[in-house]
Amino acid sequence: MQAAFITGHGGNDVVQVGERSLPARAPGQVRVRMQAATLNQVDLYMRNSGAGITHRLPQTLGLDGAGIVEECDSDDPLLRPGQEVVIHPGVACGRCEFCQGGDSALCARIQFLGEHRDGTFAQWVQVPAAQLFPKPAHLDWAEAAALGVNHLTAWRMLFSRARLQPWETVLIFGIGGGVSLAGLQLAQAIGARVIVTSREDGKLERARLLGAAHGINSRTQDVAKEVLSLTGGRGVDVVLENVGEAVWPSALKSLVRGGRLVTCGATTGDQPGADLRRLFVRQLQIFGSSLGNLGEFRDLLHFVQRTGLRPVIDSRFALGDVHTALNRLESGRHFGKIALHLGDA
Repeated sequence: MQAAFITGHGGNDVVQVGERSLPARAPGQVRVRMQAATLNQVDLYMRNSGAGITHRLPQTLGLDGAGIVEECDSDDPLLRPGQEVVIHPGVACGRCEFCQGGDSALCARIQFLGEHRDGTFAQWVQVPAAQLFPKPAHLDWAEAAALGVNHLTAWRMLFSRARLQPWETVLIFGIGGGVSLAGLQLAQAIGARVIVTSREDGKLERARLLGAAHGINSRTQDVAKEVLSLTGGRGVDVVLENVGEAVWPSALKSLVRGGRLVTCGATTGDQPGADLRRLFVRQLQIFGSSLGNLGEFRDLLHFVQRTGLRPVIDSRFALGDVHTALNRLESGRHFGKIALHLGDA
């Protein structure tokens, strides 16, 4: 089968598109004929170094995806050949204390597609049956694929961790990236007031068209001062961020007393000033978050089906154009998800 895979670490020179073997399907596994996948920052990380992630080369890239069930166990109660599905990318062990406690996102031995095992940038993928969920009917293949990482991550951040309520205000840093845009869509869909930041006015304007109440240019404006002005000096109830060190001081200063900050990334550094005095005097709450469990993915898909939410797709490429797609992701110029089309549909 054709796949995009890394043969080493470096730049696009280590990313190849070519033949990879598809192993025989084992009982409990499902063979999916892939139709689309989307790019994530971890694809760049795996290409560049993959440091700290146990993997073997060559390694097929890609975390999320959507496709058609081609082969599954004949007695599977939920899946059938021809069914359109989306993939949850985190394969949990099912046996550690965290899995048995009901939260597979905390699994001590979780394996992610495209990181610890071959991923979705391929014509076929084989995953455990538990990783597959019905595709929302109103979405195209790329939109459906986009749900498996960014929207799932934002869902857990906003609703499971920060417990955002419809009457609250949330500040989202770095609008234009996948998790931030997903957070805007989800928060806006429940009626929450959303303030977003970006260093580009064009991205702020596009965010307003998607329902953001206010946009702050973090290059020319003081984010915390603008937030306090917009909230009558109160601050926001929730901050969603995946930027890290560069925005941490502004994030803490933007919170109301007792406010909640939830983070899932550190692209600008992971050692910010703790500002402990502000943390305990104002009784702020800090949450770390990563991806989401199977139950959260099920709930997200039901929500998307009921509300008609559609992920924002920035651009679409063929598998053979994966280098161009990776370059666009690395440039930071994108607004929404960058998709790879893998099938005929």
